[in-house]
Amino acid sequence: MNSRERFLKACRCEPVDRPPIWIMRQAGRHLPEYRELRADHSFHDVVQTPELALEVTMQPLRRYDVDAAIVFSDILVIPEAMGQPYGFPEGGGIEMDFAIETEEDVDALKVDRVEQKLNYVAKSLRLIKQELAGERALIGFSGSPWTLATYMIEGKSSKHYTKAKKLFYTNRPLFDRLMRKITSAVVRYLKMQIVAGVDAVQIFDSWGGVLSPDAFAEASAFWMKKIVDAVKDDVPVIVFSKGMSHLPDIMASTGANVIGVNWNTRLSHVRRSLPENVGVQGNLDPVILETNEATVEREALRILEDMRGLNGHIFNLGHGIAPGADPKNVKRLVDTVVNFK
Repeated sequence: MNSRERFLKACRCEPVDRPPIWIMRQAGRHLPEYRELRADHSFHDVVQTPELALEVTMQPLRRYDVDAAIVFSDILVIPEAMGQPYGFPEGGGIEMDFAIETEEDVDALKVDRVEQKLNYVAKSLRLIKQELAGERALIGFSGSPWTLATYMIEGKSSKHYTKAKKLFYTNRPLFDRLMRKITSAVVRYLKMQIVAGVDAVQIFDSWGGVLSPDAFAEASAFWMKKIVDAVKDDVPVIVFSKGMSHLPDIMASTGANVIGVNWNTRLSHVRRSLPENVGVQGNLDPVILETNEATVEREALRILEDMRGLNGHIFNLGHGIAPGADPKNVKRLVDTVVNFK
């Protein structure tokens, strides 16, 4: 079987000859060719120019024998398409043009032109699909409604997510009104990606872990389930919620085919606690890629041996790849998984 077939069989918890591997945020700043390209183009230019997004998506695939590519984009294209642009201030972090605070702010958000405004992503996907030629899987993605809402309500990057949490706890009707709009936009966006040819989609719930278990179930998992229900018949769905791997029952309630697992949980324990038809993705600590090749191989083998004999394992990091990752270490990681028997 080729890499694409291996990846899709693992998503469906079918036996494969070895775990497939892809790297979250694989086109990140750890590659010198990416930094060279960015010297001449802004982040928005790369995201919104299909030829540049193709180039950045393909860069890691030229170096590493991974089984899947993930389109180069950003989760905040959704609020931007709804009428809330974003940028990157010089001091770092993310800044929205304004914060969502009132009913009028929510009412001003539009979902009916999401496909039109994000058509550049569909064009990028078609170019990447053609380049992959059926040999590797293509993954589309979106941020989760809760994660998108945190940026939209806070108006910027946040350490404590106070405004978003307060809206959830104190003004549930307005919170739900916002979440319905975001969820509708995400469904439309992912369906557009599916039409453009993706083999699977991932929902990134970067900030689910800041919520208590009950709040997570209501403020995040509930809305992710609506998205999964809307697209699961078309492609496999991976849900990754950072910091929530200790609650596999709530994660499984989303209906996802595969649950992403961060590095502070033993992967085999999560796999055994899930239904047989739900797979896992993970879960190497990303900082390992900033050490040395021997450490990378040792820690990768530790996870592979822990998961030996268990179906439905897609090898990945426990979160996104860091800018300080050494390409030699990434190659050793991929080679270790590819050669594992």
